[in-house]
Formats: sequence, C-alpha cells, structure tokens
Amino acid sequence: MKIQNRKISLKKPPFIIAEISANHNNNIERTLKLVREAKKVGADAIKLQTYKADSLTLNSTKSQFVINDKKSLWYKKTLFDLYEKGSLPYSYYKDIFREAKKNNIICFSTPFDETSVDFLTTFKVPAFKIASFENNHFPLIEKVISKKKPIIISLGATTLIDIINIYKFFKKKRFNNFAFLQCTSSYPAKIEESNIKTVLDLRKKFKIEIGLSDHTPGIAAAISAISYGASIIEKHFTLDKSGGGLDDIFSMDPEDFNLLVKESKNAWLSLGKIYYGLTKSEKRHKVFKRSIYAKKNIKKGEIFSEKNLKVIRPHYGLEPKFYKKILGKTSKRNIRYASPLNRKDL
Repeated sequence: MKIQNRKISLKKPPFIIAEISANHNNNIERTLKLVREAKKVGADAIKLQTYKADSLTLNSTKSQFVINDKKSLWYKKTLFDLYEKGSLPYSYYKDIFREAKKNNIICFSTPFDETSVDFLTTFKVPAFKIASFENNHFPLIEKVISKKKPIIISLGATTLIDIINIYKFFKKKRFNNFAFLQCTSSYPAKIEESNIKTVLDLRKKFKIEIGLSDHTPGIAAAISAISYGASIIEKHFTLDKSGGGLDDIFSMDPEDFNLLVKESKNAWLSLGKIYYGLTKSEKRHKVFKRSIYAKKNIKKGEIFSEKNLKVIRPHYGLEPKFYKKILGKTSKRNIRYASPLNRKDL
C-alpha cells in the first residue's frame, strides 16, 4: 500500500496516524495547531472525521437516541447533540489541507456518508478511512471504492464473518488497495481487551496490510501490535488532555505521541530478521565467554586435571566442550598460570 509518497509495508517503519477526531473543539486555530504539532511529534499523517450530525442520526430525544450507558464518557447525551459538537466545521477544511501541505504531513479523513466522500474528493485526499461503526455501511464503502484511493478500514465491533464479508465485498468490486485495522471500539478501551494477537492472524488470513486503531491509554498495545505485524498505528491526538475535547481522555498529548512515534520505530527496528550468530556489536564481546585456562603452573609432561585446569572467562582458550576430553591427557609444554590452553598443548 502507498498513501501519497509513503509506502506502507512491514519493510518500512509503521505508518503513524494522528487522529484529530473531535479534539478540534470547534476552534480553527486549535485545529491548525494540531496539524503543526502532529508534524512536530513525528506523525506521518493526520486524520479528520467528516460528517454532519444529521447525516449520522436523527435529532430525537427518544431513549434509543440517548446514551444510557453509565460507563460511557457521554452518558445521557443525545446522539445528535454529541455528533453536532464533535463534527468538524466544513468551513475549516480548506485551511486544514493548506496547513497540512505547508507542514508536509499527509492529511486524509473518514467520511460518514456519501456526500462527505464527494466533499473530500474536492481536496484531493490521498486516502479514505472507514470507521468501525461504518464498516457495515456497504453503500458508503462502494462510494469510497469508486474514488480509487487507498482505503483503511477499522474492524471494531465486528465478528470474523463480518470481516470476511467486508473482504469479499472489496474483492467483488475488484478493489485490492485496502488495509484492515484491529480495533476495540470502547472509549477508552481496556488494555486486556486489545487482543493484539489478532493482528498476526488477520495478516495470515487476508494477506493485506494490517494495523491497529488504538483507544487504550499509553503505548503498550501499539508496541505489541508492531511485534505482531502491524504496519499502521492510529491514535487519537490532542493538544492537552484537559483541554475540553470530547476525546481527550483517550487521546495522546504531544509529549506522549512523540514517545509513541519513537518507540514504534524502535519496536520495528528491533524486529530485524531471523538471524542466528553473532551480530557486529556482539563479536567484540565474545571475549567474555568462557574457555579453558591453566589455574596454576603446568610442567611439560604433567597430566591435565581438575587441579590445574579451569573453565573461566575470557574466551582465548579451548572451548569448554573439550574440558572432560582433556582431563587425563599430558601437557606437551610448560604452561604458565593464567594462560589459555590451546590445541598445541595436547
């Protein structure tokens, strides 16, 4: 996969996406600062969410349209009010894309309806994202496919059958430029519900790029995902966790996000390749392994025994595997105390 000029594969460091989501706080200056800060902390891309409240739900106070989960961050809020507060004003987009281009950071978005897809196309977005709660919205997915841009799909709140159906839909449309993101759609998500091993299984099952859309606190899940083959990492991004953004509580501030970027790259570097043997830096340390030494002066003709030989550091003498074979043999020369034993001594 390739988004703009950035290749995405296991051969490259993870593609890191800073998700602005609802943390714009309906403030254009704050939003533009988020773009600049995302670049500063090392994100490869920023991602927006493109929708209007009435494209997602109805303006109703009936119980089905009110969040009644007491554990939810948005308990008792109506869906319409929540989405209206979280939606990014369309009037901001021109400035956001201009700021992203100025700061040389990729900018793309998640559309939540077909009209939003056309709107984003006017800004020549290099890719599209499909949100977890929209991954069963096949008319929307079909519309996005028609734009022939790379597509990233989050897999929160889906079963394996759901995922297979999504995959088959893309194949039916003869569209192959897409990636899946393992995702737990809880806000914030529990670290123990991340199920990072699924990343590797998804890669094996579908033979496409797999990543992680992470809503857990901290960076542990993201780093684990990289070790299991994640080539894309998405995290929510904010300027200040107490800044009043709807998603602040499960978002990363610049300091934390910078740590995520650095450690993600380090995690990727640490994977290396399947290799058995000494690395370049290990070769100079091999001397600290053990070998066979004289632990006292040994005369020519003297029999080697546990009383005059010892397996110790450093590694300038015979390998320890020869120790028992040497015992009982006769020394061919005088060997001084603390000298390594060599083949010519036997």
